[in-house]
Amino acid sequence: MKQRGFWPLAVVFALYVLFLYGPVITIFVLSFQGPEGGLTFPMRGASLHWYHELFKGLGVVDIGAAIQRSLGLGLVVMVLTVLLSLMAGLAFRKGFKGSGVLFYSAVASLIMPSIIISLGIGLQFRLFDTGIKAVLEQLQWQDTLEAYTTLMGLYTSGLGAHLTWTLPFGMLIMFAVFNRFNPAYEEAARDLGATPWQTLRHVVLPLVGPSLVGVGMFGFTLSWDEIARSSQAIGDVNTLPLELQGLTTTVTTPSIYALGSMTTMVSLLVIVVALAGVAVMRRRTGSR
Repeated sequence: MKQRGFWPLAVVFALYVLFLYGPVITIFVLSFQGPEGGLTFPMRGASLHWYHELFKGLGVVDIGAAIQRSLGLGLVVMVLTVLLSLMAGLAFRKGFKGSGVLFYSAVASLIMPSIIISLGIGLQFRLFDTGIKAVLEQLQWQDTLEAYTTLMGLYTSGLGAHLTWTLPFGMLIMFAVFNRFNPAYEEAARDLGATPWQTLRHVVLPLVGPSLVGVGMFGFTLSWDEIARSSQAIGDVNTLPLELQGLTTTVTTPSIYALGSMTTMVSLLVIVVALAGVAVMRRRTGSR
């Protein structure tokens, strides 16, 4: 028999879930409107018409290219976030000079407005451009100067802007993981003759592997959805979130809902793959 306060709490929880995921569910449902459907209820039929229209293109925006750019950037951000977070976690296990300054400078971007960071990175790269052009002019390399455009781009300023958002999360996760890590496993491996690299590869990495998968999931999903830090630092190309933001003012058909549903499904797919990877790693670790 359920306790007396169960149903009131269940209702509150259901309302919370509905408030949290209701907009996503609404957009997903409306994306299946019929050819005569609009942006609101009631639905006029049900079909995949607007998904077909999406793949035909939305005006002058190349959705396929935007998706490729966001996927490529997200994967690079994911890999770098995992590697740098792991190295930071290993380095901070032992104190070193300047560790406090390095830590606070790394996590400071979490409390700063995203648009300010984006503007700062964009300004910094414009200063780099000015300096490079001045050097080229002094060297009288006219051909190079005329061909030079900017250092800003997807994998330069854009990558740096996204890492200011994903890396602090990854570092904090790995700090918490290594704070609970039992060094006796490493000592046992060294007693058995393992080298430092063998200890890292066969002992440390399998134990912290599920956490690294979580860091990678954070890195990709945060990069995949990022708008504010990309707006001023991405250069002359747009990621998918920036294109989607621009389309909300020009596209007046359920195609925009179809695009939103697809981007959400990519995020959910990454989460499912990450959870499956964690389950596999835990099973292998347990079998050993």
